[in-house]
Amino acid sequence: MSSKRIMDIEVLRAIAVLGVLFHHMRGNLFTDPVPLLEKIHAWGQPWWGVDLFFAISGFVIARNLIPALQGCTTRQEYWEQTRNFWLRRVFRLLPSAWLWLALTLLVCVFLNRSGTFGTLHANLQATLAGVLQYANFRFADSLLHYEYGSSFVYWSLSLEEQFYLLFPLLIFLCRKHLVWALLVLVAVQLFAPRTILLMVVRTDALGLGVLLAMWSVQPSYRRWQPMLLHRPWAGVSTLIVFGLLLSFMATDRFTSANYRVGLIAILSAVLVWIASYNRDYLLPAGGLQRLMAWIGSRSYGIYLIHIPAWQLVRELIFRLQSAGLPSPAGHPVLTLLIAFGLIVLLSELNFRFIEMPMRNRGATLVQRLGTSRTAVTSSGATSC
Repeated sequence: MSSKRIMDIEVLRAIAVLGVLFHHMRGNLFTDPVPLLEKIHAWGQPWWGVDLFFAISGFVIARNLIPALQGCTTRQEYWEQTRNFWLRRVFRLLPSAWLWLALTLLVCVFLNRSGTFGTLHANLQATLAGVLQYANFRFADSLLHYEYGSSFVYWSLSLEEQFYLLFPLLIFLCRKHLVWALLVLVAVQLFAPRTILLMVVRTDALGLGVLLAMWSVQPSYRRWQPMLLHRPWAGVSTLIVFGLLLSFMATDRFTSANYRVGLIAILSAVLVWIASYNRDYLLPAGGLQRLMAWIGSRSYGIYLIHIPAWQLVRELIFRLQSAGLPSPAGHPVLTLLIAFGLIVLLSELNFRFIEMPMRNRGATLVQRLGTSRTAVTSSGATSC
């Protein structure tokens, strides 16, 4: 069991969130066509960043959770470990998620002269879906039917939370057959037609990440280490090739569209496998790696913040134009610089004052509960 930070994993987080940001520029930051952006989107679409996030999440969570749960000797101990896991998830994710849901709703009410943030009714419904963790089902229902609201990215967070709410139960029920259960879960999705509903409940990348975590404690995992990637530029070249391939597969130009999501999940898991050895295979140590690691460590906040940030810049442009003042409208590069500057500022504030303090508070609570349990047990109390 390890909690050590893996730099290549942080690099992949950075790539994933940057891909999602790029994919969401059209329609959220730029409503008018930007020729260069349109050409890039025609040949490559990086929405696969979400699936890369899923594969990373499955690996990182499972490499600690599965050994902790499988090491339990009583049901009481199993429940306590599951409770501790859920508490860490709550303190890690929900404070930031709920904060930006609330702020997006406030901006919709008080800073929405242009209508960029959508209607109050849609955002109220979206906020409720985000808080109650059914945003993925609402997202599927809303496509091509009605306005979702500005917090549509919460669909992936809801899917993850649903998976991790049920995952300890799956470990308990399957026990020694967990690998086979996960393989079936992945295989069924690889060959199933991807309807809108199946797209918002896709767990193949998550399952592959979990399987990778389980494999990482086996002797064969070390034997398959891709040491050839330590050659100059080999890892970076692999990263670029995978990124281009994944981006092309995400477009309509990819002819095997029925299997694209499953293939994207597999390629994402391969990238996580390379990163999992913690040998800087994908990006060597240096300034670029530190920059990507900074982005990766703040990727959760960036993911939550980028849509309201895009739309806030559009609202600013609208107000400047209405007042007859100079604005970055018609200057995509300047608009991008303003938008990214806003995201960097807000994500850093969120990381320092929300994410880390609440994560530490959750860890402290779990530690205190464990200390209390130890004190009760040592005093002669028996477990249920």
